[in-house]
Amino acid sequence: MKNKVLKSLKVLLVEDEENLARLLKSAIGDQFHSFTIAKDGEDGLDLFTKINPDIVITDITMPKKNGLEMAKDIKAINPDTPIIILSAFSDKEKLFSAIDVGVSKYFLKPFDPDELIEYIISISDKLDNKKIELIDGYIFNRTTNALYQNDKFIPLSKNEIKFICLLIKYKDTILDDKTIKLTLWEEEVSDERVRTFIRRMRAKTSKELVTNIKGLGYQLSFS
Repeated sequence: MKNKVLKSLKVLLVEDEENLARLLKSAIGDQFHSFTIAKDGEDGLDLFTKINPDIVITDITMPKKNGLEMAKDIKAINPDTPIIILSAFSDKEKLFSAIDVGVSKYFLKPFDPDELIEYIISISDKLDNKKIELIDGYIFNRTTNALYQNDKFIPLSKNEIKFICLLIKYKDTILDDKTIKLTLWEEEVSDERVRTFIRRMRAKTSKELVTNIKGLGYQLSFS
């Protein structure tokens, strides 16, 4: 089963059984933009922070860090990342644990790779159509409200996310201080607090990403 949207997605498979990992990559890997394999939970978490996959597929029982522990760590970094669990265990305790962690789907081994593809297709549109390309390799994903630069995740506060969404909304105009204050804070704030907030965000990202139009306001720089 083919879907052109799959070609834009990056998949991270975390599986300590080398033969299964190789077979799964051979069966479905070519349908994606990339299909990376990690050998255990620690390796998976490390690769997650480096390659910024759109979807994580993981076994539960693995050395060093099991799949549920890794999934919990991934959700702490980006709670909107879809995580698909593969497991040979059918006991309710592990299934409930997976639900508590916030996994998206649970497949019992052995499973049909076509069913896995069908599920990914069912969620792929939501993952792909909200990526906004900005300057200097920055991408903002409006589905997950996450900012990346060259595939590296840039952690943002809630107000910083609101600020970027606001800049996107007003991309054809200049965003003034009054609108920023009313949107980001419930209480009344000073002009200096707004300037400090933006200065800190630009230090976290880049001065070119958010430009200051002197005397008027701010704009987001698109690619």
